[in-house]
Amino acid sequence: MIDHENRRIHVSAVVLRHPETGWILTVRKRGTSMFMQPGGKPDPGEGPLDTAVREIREELRVELDPDAMRLLGVYEAPAANEGGYTVVGTVFTHPPVEVTAPAAEIEEIRWVDPDAPMAANLAPLMTHHIVPALRELEH
Repeated sequence: MIDHENRRIHVSAVVLRHPETGWILTVRKRGTSMFMQPGGKPDPGEGPLDTAVREIREELRVELDPDAMRLLGVYEAPAANEGGYTVVGTVFTHPPVEVTAPAAEIEEIRWVDPDAPMAANLAPLMTHHIVPALRELEH
């Protein structure tokens, strides 16, 4: 949902880890340069969990188990692709699943090592909140 008056974009996102390396899946939408967690905006009347499951199905052709989803947190950061807006992301984790190719508006997928320095083309929501929260959970 986009709140133009307050310049906020509400989204749900999912952290998916590679089953062997533990790296984090990122996606780049067609016509953009920034990589972020898969997910997106809710449909009318849709809650954050249902939004996350639907978006992953659409973007990656992967079915997530809603019972296996865990809330990582709700975070605010500068929107990666919409200048002057703030993204409010409800972020979930899910056990590793096989992801082979992008679908819908996703042009590229990339696995990112969460222990490496964060590249400049990663969304602020990921670099400022998601990766630090994951590191906190792991230590």
